[in-house]
Amino acid sequence: MDDAKIIVHTESGQTLEVVVSSKKADAIWIVLGEGIHNVKCKLLPTRNSLAYSGSIMGREIIYQRSVKQVQADIAQDEHARFQFKQR
Repeated sequence: MDDAKIIVHTESGQTLEVVVSSKKADAIWIVLGEGIHNVKCKLLPTRNSLAYSGSIMGREIIYQRSVKQVQADIAQDEHARFQFKQR
């Protein structure tokens, strides 16, 4: 299975590629790290709904896509997943 990945930004300006565990419009669950050293985080929409933010081990991370953009991404993924393929 192909893991979905997104790019998040830290408060210090670093960019990280993380694996998406679950993606919904109201919250995005991500996994940072691999194996037994991984950490899960829940990203919630900001007040103005222009980004998602969360905290991992006291550090803030930000996913810079709006709620509308994420809803469009989810709809596109659902549409692509349920397309019937002809033989």
